[in-house]
Amino acid sequence: MNNSEYGKLELHIEDLLKKNGISKNTLCKTMDIPRSNLNRYCRNEFERLDANFICKLLHFFQCPLDELLTYKDPRHTG
Repeated sequence: MNNSEYGKLELHIEDLLKKNGISKNTLCKTMDIPRSNLNRYCRNEFERLDANFICKLLHFFQCPLDELLTYKDPRHTG
């Protein structure tokens, strides 16, 4: 079985950046993350997420988890 059978997680970093008028550069500097890594997260091209990274994002954006991260169930596509 491959992982896509179980669904996937999607980060909404770009939406939050736009909503809050924050640049990617500002986020990278504040969180000390390389721009290339941030771009991968923005494109949802990741296999694993670090809990500390998610907590840092939640703290940075001051938002609830469901605004940052959603689960896409493969049984409910459409």
